[in-house]
Amino acid sequence: MFKHEKALLEIVRVERPNPAYASLLQEQLGGGNGEMKAAMQYISQSFRVKDPAIKDLLLDVGAEELSHMEMVATAINLLNGHDPDAMNATVGQVESHVFTGLAPGLVNASGHPWTADYVNVTGDLAADLLSNIAAEQRAKVTYELLYRQIQDKHVRQTIDFLLNREEAHNTLFREAFNKIQGTGSTKDWGVEESSKLYFDLSKPGQPSFGLGQKPQPPHFTMPDPGNPPR
Repeated sequence: MFKHEKALLEIVRVERPNPAYASLLQEQLGGGNGEMKAAMQYISQSFRVKDPAIKDLLLDVGAEELSHMEMVATAINLLNGHDPDAMNATVGQVESHVFTGLAPGLVNASGHPWTADYVNVTGDLAADLLSNIAAEQRAKVTYELLYRQIQDKHVRQTIDFLLNREEAHNTLFREAFNKIQGTGSTKDWGVEESSKLYFDLSKPGQPSFGLGQKPQPPHFTMPDPGNPPR
């Protein structure tokens, strides 16, 4: 069950309308690394999880992502202002000026509709948590790029808040991933000889894993080129 609280998770304001920037911000509403994708991914992943703590984590973060979606949509709404102007609308915003009455749509910055193809669910906790860690990292990168392209102090505050929440979720998913080591697809990890081989395919140059280090990870072995593994 979800309960809607009328107050936003964090206050959202803008200094002035900025429809062009509203188009950019659409990426975090209906884009492949946006808040809608995150909410649907985490909630969908939770359905078969047996570990109560991780199930709650997925549902709690998924619910918070819905609140982030609400914040982003509110910011887009304020940035769009009150006057439709399709003739001067930027990419991704034309439809909002001629069809949705400036209401934020579930589209990305290019105007492509949100799709469930963005959602990653495998039923394997390790794979799903790694997908979530990557999703939060990509969302952080997107917010960082958005932050650099706006001077509106209120919009920047909103983005800064959301960016830091992505970092918090990332950390939580990393801790959950560490907790499930030895289960699911992490079980019997690295027991076969072929999983311990490192192939040097960079000749005549040599791969480097750090200054002064030999190009071999500590738990890998270099196969004999004259006797490759079968």
